[in-house]
Amino acid sequence: MATALPTESKNNLKHVEWMWKSNPNPWSKSEPAQWSHYSDVENLIIEEAFLDKKPKAILDDYYIDFQDNLQVLNTDYNRRRPVKRVVRNREDKHLRETRFMDLPTTSARSFGGQYGWVSPFVVEVRRDLRIKPNESPSKKPDMIPTLVEKAANGIIEEGKYLGKEREAEKMANMLREKKNKDMKEVWKCCAYLYSLESFLYQSLNAAMRLVGDKDKEDEWRSKIRTLGPFCLLLWDDPIHIKMKTD
Repeated sequence: MATALPTESKNNLKHVEWMWKSNPNPWSKSEPAQWSHYSDVENLIIEEAFLDKKPKAILDDYYIDFQDNLQVLNTDYNRRRPVKRVVRNREDKHLRETRFMDLPTTSARSFGGQYGWVSPFVVEVRRDLRIKPNESPSKKPDMIPTLVEKAANGIIEEGKYLGKEREAEKMANMLREKKNKDMKEVWKCCAYLYSLESFLYQSLNAAMRLVGDKDKEDEWRSKIRTLGPFCLLLWDDPIHIKMKTD
């Protein structure tokens, strides 16, 4: 069984990475061993369970048996693969470019006229939440707890739709921990969640790419209720303040 080492935080990916043996026959003694990475959020789920000394970590499709260091398919115990815990410095791990190609705060398209220079997605989110153009959580801190809860619920709903309920619950709980903090702490949490390899940044980026395409308007508008509150919190950056006007 793997041995726990001190760590700064259960939500910190800096020093630990979990991997699963991915070659065609993981039990073969002749095949070269191949090891694949779990997603960032799966790593957080696994590491939290490991540090809490739980017997297993439950993922969306598999569970990790810490006693035998195995990944086991939730629906078939016979489909198992070895796993390992690697302790190293992850600071040199490059974030994938796709994560930042279409940030929720900007777009390659120019939005003049109806929307001015604020992303239409953000404008429509504010309308849906009945937030006035001159209002924002950084200006009105009393709205932060409600927005955080709406964002967390939206992440969970989106995760359920995509079959990623465990990942969604993990990210939602991380965000809820900041519910009663100031906007800087909330924003840093949102930025961190967005930087993680997960369905969240993929879904948000996919929606952003559709903004401005009249043929796809219904698709991106369908994400306003679920991903909108999170997007608004991420857009309202109190650390690197930019002019955000209509």
